[in-house]
Amino acid sequence: MSRKLSWLLLALVAALAWIAPALLPDPAAQDLSASLQAPSASYWLGTDALGRNVAARLAAATQISLSLALLSALLAASLGAGLGLLAAWRHGWTERLLLALADAVLALPGLLWVLLLSALAPGRTWPLYLGLVLTAWVEFFRTTRASAATLLGGPQVQSSQLLGFGRIYIVQQHVWPALRGTLLALTALAVCNAVLAVSALGFVGIGLRPPAAELGLLMTEALPYYADAPWMLAPPVLLLLATVLALQTLGKKHGLGA
Repeated sequence: MSRKLSWLLLALVAALAWIAPALLPDPAAQDLSASLQAPSASYWLGTDALGRNVAARLAAATQISLSLALLSALLAASLGAGLGLLAAWRHGWTERLLLALADAVLALPGLLWVLLLSALAPGRTWPLYLGLVLTAWVEFFRTTRASAATLLGGPQVQSSQLLGFGRIYIVQQHVWPALRGTLLALTALAVCNAVLAVSALGFVGIGLRPPAAELGLLMTEALPYYADAPWMLAPPVLLLLATVLALQTLGKKHGLGA
């Protein structure tokens, strides 16, 4: 997939998430007399078993899933990059302690951390945020620490220090320009992983609870009716696939400097 197509897909997904909900009816409104209606002029993507508008629920689900993923990825990037820079600058026991913490987090698979934390408060959003951030910050930390350690020992940074420039200047002029492309690529991949994780949790019934709309939950609700009402299952599956492919393409190509 090309970068232009990836950006176009993400723009459409963003429009669905943050513009379409204002134009569509209430995603939780039920009309049992319109249960399992096929796509039509009144219901663009049909209705579900409770007569709820599938297009409205898809837009609401996209907004929730993307909001969770974006916020958790940005928090993980800020935390991981900040700790990585701290470890590279301070060395000593600070670096050893942070490395041990990162290794402890990696001792368990990332999705398992999210599952364990989500089980503490099923249906709440804060365990999802905490679990996603906990699993994603390590990659930012290790990448930033390794790259910053090399940069901070380089002649350009040493020259800036001899000239009396402070740490903020060094980060802005030397560290950030060198790490920007890699961190943006990691952020795109972190959003991708978070979208998948949130959908997986919703699919197995541990994530957000009804009547909230979320991509994984939409798939779970549609499965019992996939033979009679395929219009319920296809939209969230195709939307998740397009979003993941676009984010992976941008992350990999940006990381390679394409």
